[in-house]
Parts: sequence; structure tokens; C-alpha cells
Amino acid sequence: MENSRLYIITGSINAGKTMFCMRFVNDARHRKIDTAGVLSPPVICRKRKIAIEVEDIRSGEKRTLAQQQAHDEPGPQIGRWFFYADALQWGNDMLRRSVPCDLLIVDELGPLELLRHEGWQAGVEAIDSNQYRLGLVVIRPSLLQEAKKRWRRAQVILLNPWIRNIQGWLWNQKLLLELETQLTGKPPSSV
Repeated sequence: MENSRLYIITGSINAGKTMFCMRFVNDARHRKIDTAGVLSPPVICRKRKIAIEVEDIRSGEKRTLAQQQAHDEPGPQIGRWFFYADALQWGNDMLRRSVPCDLLIVDELGPLELLRHEGWQAGVEAIDSNQYRLGLVVIRPSLLQEAKKRWRRAQVILLNPWIRNIQGWLWNQKLLLELETQLTGKPPSSV
């Protein structure tokens, strides 16, 4: 789409990257904005992250994407995380169908995608397509330079874990205003 904007959401562990995306999705849905892509919320047990889910933003359907224990099903491994090949494929299918849209969110692209060219390559292609008005992609700090090489036009939002609630809210309001202005051609009366 003409004038599509791309933001890279980054920050340390527990900076609130996925939470920021989840809140943004809820606010966009409330405003009837066509929102698509995937979220990767953690599964927490006894204050410890034990698995990662993948959620299709349009349908709300979820699958287990990765866990810390080895399993018999095929899939790649990154560090202590064992990924499910079928969940990666399902996520790719959802990402292929995500564009065009008004708001595209890809949470997250990591070493699988940016270094090994595996994982959610459909997410990389969706971002490259520019078939969205506003795109948000979550990238860990260690891969930020790699992502900036690929998407030079992207602006970076660095979330700080100490002020994540207020910082996330302020960015949320700014981006919603930007998106609604693109959709209507004029700023909304209230955000």
C-alpha cells in the first residue's frame, strides 16, 4: 500500500513486547481496524516461561509453537527451545493470508527467520510486501541490526521494562492516531 509504515518493536527480555502487541490488537479491533498476523504469547507456569504459543490474530486460534522440553515431533531447535514443525507451518499459512490488511503484526522474527532463513518466512514476505498501512514486527535486540539492514525504512520502538506500561500506552496512542489518520484521511476526534 502506498505510504505503508513499519515499526520494529524491540527490548530486553520482559520488556513487554508481546504484551504491547496484544494491547494494540485489542485497541485496533475495538476501532474495527482490519488487523492480521500472529502473536507469540508465553505460557507461564510457576512464574516460569515453559512454552510459547502462536495465535492467529484474525481468528484467535492458537497452537503450541515451542517448548523447553525435547519432543518426538519434527522441528528446529534454537537454544533451549524446541519448535513444532506443524505449528511453524500453520503460522506460515496464517501469515500468507494476512495481507492485505490495515494493521500487520508479526510477533516475532528471530534467529530461525533472520539467520537460518527458516521459521516464519511468510512473515518476512508479508512485511516485504508492503500490503498493509501499518506494520509492527517484534525483533530481539541481538538481531536489530540484521532487521535494520533488511528494512531500512523501519522505525524502532525500544521498550524499557521499567516503564513499559506508560511507554507502551503512549506508543499505542500515537500509532493508533497514525493508522486512523491514514484510514480516514483526517485525525480522529479522540483516540
